[in-house]
Amino acid sequence: MELAREMALLSFEIQRQVGVLLDRRGHVAGVVVGDARSLFLPEIPRRSRDRLSGLRLVHTHLAGEKLTEEDLTDLALLRFDLVAALLLGTDGNLSRLQIAHLKPDNAAETPWEILAPQSIFSLKEDFPEFIGALEEEFARARQTGMAHDTRERAVLIHVSTLPPALAQDSLKELQELARSADLNVVHTILQRRPLDPRFILGRGKLQSAVITAMQKGADMLVFDMNISPSQVRSLSDFTDLKILDRSQLILDIFAQHAVTREGKLQVELAQLRYLMPILSIRQQALSRLTGGIGGRGPGETRLEIDRRRAHDRIARLEQEVEQLGKRRRLRRRTRTIKEVPTVAVVGYTNAGKSTLLNHLTDSDVIAKDFLFATLNPVSRRLRFPREREIIITDTVGFISNLPKDLLAAFRTTFEELHEADLLLHVVDASCHDLAQKMKVVQDTLMELELNDKPVITVFNKMDACNPLEVEGLIGQYNGVAICALNRNTFEPLLKYMETLLWPH
Repeated sequence: MELAREMALLSFEIQRQVGVLLDRRGHVAGVVVGDARSLFLPEIPRRSRDRLSGLRLVHTHLAGEKLTEEDLTDLALLRFDLVAALLLGTDGNLSRLQIAHLKPDNAAETPWEILAPQSIFSLKEDFPEFIGALEEEFARARQTGMAHDTRERAVLIHVSTLPPALAQDSLKELQELARSADLNVVHTILQRRPLDPRFILGRGKLQSAVITAMQKGADMLVFDMNISPSQVRSLSDFTDLKILDRSQLILDIFAQHAVTREGKLQVELAQLRYLMPILSIRQQALSRLTGGIGGRGPGETRLEIDRRRAHDRIARLEQEVEQLGKRRRLRRRTRTIKEVPTVAVVGYTNAGKSTLLNHLTDSDVIAKDFLFATLNPVSRRLRFPREREIIITDTVGFISNLPKDLLAAFRTTFEELHEADLLLHVVDASCHDLAQKMKVVQDTLMELELNDKPVITVFNKMDACNPLEVEGLIGQYNGVAICALNRNTFEPLLKYMETLLWPH
């Protein structure tokens, strides 16, 4: 009580807002002074993402105004236990007090609760008990979600000016990527607006996303786009949640699914190439000088060392990948000498390429219902009637906005496509955005300079489609329809392949 009165007197005298940061024992952890309308807060140490900061902000409002948007922003971003405004009258007397605090996950999805102004003499709340109960609710919301699911929790965000249907499709694909990366998606945000150059989705909406992440116990924000280093810096300054973009998510999926030495090397190479620009972000841990033994000279920064080590590692990985590529080319040359035709299976990820290869050749290539189940090319023999045989190769799936670094790192993998005599473009006939996904594959083939190869368009999952629609697709694209799980549907495809491979 005495502290509040002294703050009111001092604030009125200097005509500036005055505030104190109180810890949970009631001790003053900091004093802040602002101008007539706002405070200038110091950097607040951050606790774990699902806990409050352990500090209360109590400050004066000279004109008796209620809690402002800026106050609520500080409450949310700094995760104060609560924010309280001491409302002063025109004579400088302390009239009332207004309090706001964050709310755990709730049906109305309200981020905070703002109490009505009340007399400072009528406060009845036992603060330690109240804040303990509030933190328990936040923790309970997280534990409830993790009771049956221990995966990392993510909030997915899509921001663009695309038409609503295309924006929804892109967000759904991001959800599939998150599922393939073994993330638990707890919330999605779709905002149709031009990109904010700093925060992508605008400061207010980002604030709402951070609060939602806290309420739902999320560990990260995943953006359905590629983020620039400057945007990573701005987002990292705004929140301590993990920040991932679409490319990083794809790279993470590749890292999880890579099992061969070549696959692991290619993924690490792609990750390093992608992260190199982000090393330029100034971070406290990277700004310390090291100097002395082990550096290039006195005063070399940690950031420079990290960059140099990353460049050295990239060079070594490129050499190893090239060596593995030479061995692969040698194996291909052996096949060419024997004049065995080769067929490569391409298509959008999760279209059924590996399933088709398995049932064509009685193989056991990994074929799962998630994106990028196959990373390294897998070759098998397929025997035709009249003692003819071919080598058929399954390749990594394509996807829209596939990271350039990934294409570069997997160049030895895609060399298999250059040696192929025929491409089988497998398409999921049951998806509604079939034409868009086909265009992504065709554009990728063109980028890889493979658009001159003969192609058979194979419409998979015919059993899940209307027969009339399948007939229309076959006629429109001069393709064939199959069900990769049913060998009885393969005869038209095999005849078509024979016609193109052995025209005489």
